[in-house]
Amino acid sequence: MLPAEKGGGEADREAVSSGQLADTYCRHFLITNQNPDGGWGYHRASPSSVEATSWALVALTSWSQAPALAETCARAHAWLLQAQLPDGSWPAFPGQRQGCWTTSLASLALHFQGGSPEAVVRGLDWLLDAWPADGTLWWRLRQFLARSAMVHQDSSLRGWSWTPGTASWVEPTSHALLLLRSLPPDLLPSRAAKRQRLAERMLYDRMCPGGGWNSGNPLVYGVAGVPRIGPTAWALLALIDQPERAENQMSLDWLARAYAGIRGATSLALAHRCLAAYGRQVPPLAPALGELYLQNRFFESVLAVAWIALAWGGEGSRAGKTAGESLTS
Repeated sequence: MLPAEKGGGEADREAVSSGQLADTYCRHFLITNQNPDGGWGYHRASPSSVEATSWALVALTSWSQAPALAETCARAHAWLLQAQLPDGSWPAFPGQRQGCWTTSLASLALHFQGGSPEAVVRGLDWLLDAWPADGTLWWRLRQFLARSAMVHQDSSLRGWSWTPGTASWVEPTSHALLLLRSLPPDLLPSRAAKRQRLAERMLYDRMCPGGGWNSGNPLVYGVAGVPRIGPTAWALLALIDQPERAENQMSLDWLARAYAGIRGATSLALAHRCLAAYGRQVPPLAPALGELYLQNRFFESVLAVAWIALAWGGEGSRAGKTAGESLTS
């Protein structure tokens, strides 16, 4: 238990604003809130989900593997393997029969922990065959007939969708690119490079005019879209192999300007991790997170705790890392 959980005071505030928040609270929270089945839900005692389990496993794998952590990670690893569908994909929750965007996250988590390359390759194959609907003849014809459409973008550029057969969006595309950049060349089939280049072009096409990204609509009814922290951070991490590109620098500038106004733990962790990965100067993470922890304990969110742990581990990183290293080192 952290000092701040026993009472208030400046001593508690100082303790929470130190590395104790990551080393004690984050690790303790994830270990003690693992569900009996081996997975994690989005919040304490909620049903296990692929997204939450994947990020919790990535965060725990980034720590040294003490015996207690090794057992926790092994149970999570087994849970993810059992949740994989016969076609190689993962659903959002066990019991669902259709795979979705979480396939990228589950494959990423299993790859980082190691030991199941076959499952990772099956997930990758499904992702490379999962095309969104935009870019199809019907989709492009509909866009042409609605030339005054509210959204203006190049629908021939396709990334990945939340669910198969729907439109490309920034965040699932970014997560798929993070996986592709994290895998060693011997696991990547020849068709992966072409798909990666197409998805990168799609992300740049969806960038908001002043830098940054939202869910995927940079211009609506002629009005510039408003970027958001989460999509911007994920897109930049996915595109980290091109750090000097003008679009990346413009978006980093936007993220740096927005940083001081961030009031949520998840957004703060993602923004900090992204800026640090590119070598941008960013204020120490501990004091701001300490204040947020004292206010709301991050609402006991598994995603918040996992991303905070990864952001903490990334303080001091520099540009030039791979996408996978930018998340875990």
